[in-house]
Amino acid sequence: MTTSPVPPNDGQSRDAAYWSQSGSNLKVSNIPSGALNLNVDGRQAVGPLQGFGQMWQKTYRVRFKVDDVGGSTAAPLSTKAIIKAWKENFPQFWPAGNRFYAPLTGIAPGEVALLSLSMPGGMALSTGVLVLYADDESFTLMTPQGHMFAGWITFSAYEEDNAIVTQAQVLMRANDPLYELGLRFGGHKQEDVFWQHTLKSLAAYFDRDEPVEMQITCVDAKLQWSFAKNIWHNAAMRTAMYTITAPTRWIKRKKR
Repeated sequence: MTTSPVPPNDGQSRDAAYWSQSGSNLKVSNIPSGALNLNVDGRQAVGPLQGFGQMWQKTYRVRFKVDDVGGSTAAPLSTKAIIKAWKENFPQFWPAGNRFYAPLTGIAPGEVALLSLSMPGGMALSTGVLVLYADDESFTLMTPQGHMFAGWITFSAYEEDNAIVTQAQVLMRANDPLYELGLRFGGHKQEDVFWQHTLKSLAAYFDRDEPVEMQITCVDAKLQWSFAKNIWHNAAMRTAMYTITAPTRWIKRKKR
């Protein structure tokens, strides 16, 4: 979906053009080849306040010296160069078995991307994300109802102590009780491995082999039982049901 930027005026923030203007309901207008729009169109984007589980903030960082030269770009590193490369090659940095179907216009405010994520047991989960914010030095993705967690993922680059810090920061709650159990029994570790791999792959793009720093904080240990009903939208269960019933749909199409 394409959203026309809203130019700043006297009553708006100067960065208004970098924020999504599409509202909370996700709308997929173009489905890339191979993608499945199963648990995205019509869903609402949800933040940590709308999730069920414990709230976590997870930060994954790599540091580059400012005077480093990027191998693939053959240009000095800068915050803007790193974020530009990250946006343009976002799917390539993910672990194998996970797909990010970028919008035709790329990672831009208001766009919706479809995802196919690898789950334990070899099952795939079909979901998506809303590009909530995007500028030259950062971008933020927001999850929809039914995703594994309700939250925001912010990717950014900034200068600090003669280095460029590149990071992915997640603020999240498990969306429902089933996902909360999954996170507690291996899901958190899988999430950490996912973003560590992504940051290592980004560093490799610039011909760097940098360690990934990780900082994890439980912001709120309480469960929000009023959101237990979120399980109705659980994308893992809906994707599994869609996969199981595939032969039935094929037979119905043949009869028609």
